[in-house]
Amino acid sequence: MGQLETDRLEALSAQELHDRAVRYAVRHGDFAFLWELLKVIPAAEASTGNEDETANDLSRVSALLSDAMASGEGELGDALRPFYIEYLSQHPDA
Repeated sequence: MGQLETDRLEALSAQELHDRAVRYAVRHGDFAFLWELLKVIPAAEASTGNEDETANDLSRVSALLSDAMASGEGELGDALRPFYIEYLSQHPDA
């Protein structure tokens, strides 16, 4: 992916990055990405200072699934921006 495409992705909001990445992964059955998203959410939440939510997420799969669907919002979405940009840069048709 070229610098122009990376710059274009950088200009998107965290919510837009989330929506594009998750929609693409679901549409293409990319469960590896979705699983990786579930694994990085606790660390992203910890980086936002939300340690209580991190502990809860590690013990509840349903919470992780819920978080995955909302992980483009707020501070969590901002913490996950690099994750979404990396994925979308590998899939320019997303």
